[in-house]
Amino acid sequence: MELRDIEIFLTLAEELHFGRTAERLHVSVAAVSKALKKQERAIGVELFARNSRNVRLTPVGEQLRDDLRELHQGLTKSLERARLAARGKTGTLRVSLFPVNIQEMRRYWETFRSRHPQWELRLRVSAYPDPFAQLRDGEVDVLVTWPPEEPDLTVGPLLFAEPRVLAMAEDNNLATWSTASIEAVGDYRHVIVESVPGDWMDRYVPKLTPKGRPIERTAVVHNIEDILLYTTMGETISLFPAHVTRYYPRPGIVYRPVTDMEPLPYALVWRSDAENDMIRALARVVREVGPLPGWDH
Repeated sequence: MELRDIEIFLTLAEELHFGRTAERLHVSVAAVSKALKKQERAIGVELFARNSRNVRLTPVGEQLRDDLRELHQGLTKSLERARLAARGKTGTLRVSLFPVNIQEMRRYWETFRSRHPQWELRLRVSAYPDPFAQLRDGEVDVLVTWPPEEPDLTVGPLLFAEPRVLAMAEDNNLATWSTASIEAVGDYRHVIVESVPGDWMDRYVPKLTPKGRPIERTAVVHNIEDILLYTTMGETISLFPAHVTRYYPRPGIVYRPVTDMEPLPYALVWRSDAENDMIRALARVVREVGPLPGWDH
């Protein structure tokens, strides 16, 4: 099995969805399907049970996933160390970003790179489902998100905190108002992210309005494009940090400032037992550079 085939298999084993696997690996769905069929022919048994509604690993597929995961991580790390050595680098710091205002945070990344040319800094947009799994699995070193309350994770310095906005279809009744309130969210459906800590999600979308009405969270999303799709179609309304209005203006969607919610803070988060010199150096840069302009103390 070639390295690319292993990557496709392990990604599909994680996503259990051909489309999301193809999106993550920047290949076509047909390429994912072809690679899987080749693997199953070589092994002589199905690795995934699939129908029109879902995809799941077979017992053989589960065993292969467990056997290949550690092997793939070791091989990937060895190749990475060789590539870094060829460029005079001694390590890589991998940062995953939940907010989308990457341009506005450039000061942190550029300062880190200028101060520590011996290390490579790699940025990527975070996956939505279970974003903390990437820290726990060693896939990334630091996550930028609103702070969780997880005993195995360290919350570092804040980068910024932003007011909230409510996104809605332009023909929604709320769009006639100049502002919105969290109380109004109780009249509509909101999206939800699967496999995330409840208290972490509650900071983003509370379970109840100030008057105690439940906020229905039923539309499952896997990325921001899913959220915008549901919002455009009028199936949901969606709370966002304010920077989304700058990065995702869309025909058919209007944003209204929310007047009765606290700003949403974003901080560095990392696995406590994996803290190293590179993580400490990035945290020091964020503290010394300070929060983005407009941060509300």
